[in-house]
Amino acid sequence: MTALAATAVFTLEDARALGLRKDRVYRMVASGEIERVGRGVYVQPGMIDPTTTSLAAATAMQPAATMCLTSALVYHDLSDAIPFGADIALPRGTRHPAGFEHVAWHSFDEATFEVGRTPMAAGPDLELAVYSAERTIVDCFRLMHLEGSDVAHTALRRWVAQRGNSPSSLLQVAASFPKALPRLRHALEVLL
Repeated sequence: MTALAATAVFTLEDARALGLRKDRVYRMVASGEIERVGRGVYVQPGMIDPTTTSLAAATAMQPAATMCLTSALVYHDLSDAIPFGADIALPRGTRHPAGFEHVAWHSFDEATFEVGRTPMAAGPDLELAVYSAERTIVDCFRLMHLEGSDVAHTALRRWVAQRGNSPSSLLQVAASFPKALPRLRHALEVLL
């Protein structure tokens, strides 16, 4: 276990590279030393915030994994929702990791996947990504048919009420998503 002592999240391949056999990893899971999050990915209890465990594990499997939609709204304090699971986006065409409980996978267009994608602090030597508040609001308007109009409008109202936020920065992000732009402009006009 000493080889993994400083590693919060690791894959079975990482463990093998450090000299741990598969049966030893399974014994560690059975004894509670580590927890299995998804197929072939493990975390050490207490080393990372439980709210980011699924994202950290997904990132270990797919480095492009990004917190989005309701999970990102909660992260940015734009919603009081208590998500049942983590909303995680991957570029369209990327295979979603298997065996993850309580994760809602989303596939976003590769051409706009990086728009608003920002790093988030999750612990030592652990780099995760979340969509910015602006990108998340745009996604909520863009996916209103799935997320609900009340979610999008509530998030926008809370964002506008926060100090330092500028509608022009929101519209700049929205420019990358032409179908969502008119709806968002209209909602901003009503609020302002």
